[in-house]
Amino acid sequence: MKTHGHISAENLMTLEAYAKYRREHHGDIMRVRQMRSVSLGEHMHVQFESEYTIRYQIQEMLRIERIFEEKEIQAEIDAYAPLVPEGSNWKATVLLQYPDPQVRRAQLARLIGVEDRLFIQTPASQRLYAIADEDLARENLEKTSAVHFVRFELSQEMVADVKAGARVTLGCDHAHCVQSVELAPHVLSSLVQDLH
Repeated sequence: MKTHGHISAENLMTLEAYAKYRREHHGDIMRVRQMRSVSLGEHMHVQFESEYTIRYQIQEMLRIERIFEEKEIQAEIDAYAPLVPEGSNWKATVLLQYPDPQVRRAQLARLIGVEDRLFIQTPASQRLYAIADEDLARENLEKTSAVHFVRFELSQEMVADVKAGARVTLGCDHAHCVQSVELAPHVLSSLVQDLH
């Protein structure tokens, strides 16, 4: 799947072309997604997005919904394109995964505000907290959502540190979800490519 620096209806594949591409490259697509995935504990999964992963998501939505009308294609682009990193940031989809519906309901009630407590940090920096759910509020007074969209807006100093090989920690310091993990070299190598 080619990237073009931006996603438009003109540079997406037709449904037929994507069906063929998907059959031949599904494993490659899953490897790229896995390379950019990080688990924070057992229940929080952070999928760092890129033009490639978002292009894949749009193509999948067009395929699943059998969308081929220009206006509907543009609606999908408009919904997902804001998740593509812009050179000074990392963007991610955060999933809170609890298979049992009753457990999920109880945990989402305990985790209100968790999306605002996600952070990244290098050895030379303070914690940089995520900017969450800019498109719309995804929680209410009773519970948070199981899906959040976050952006980490890196300073020029952090970009320089990361490009120079600094370690990066991804963490959460919500009262009911205290987790942190150092990003694996393969994850960090992929994320560095998002920075200009």
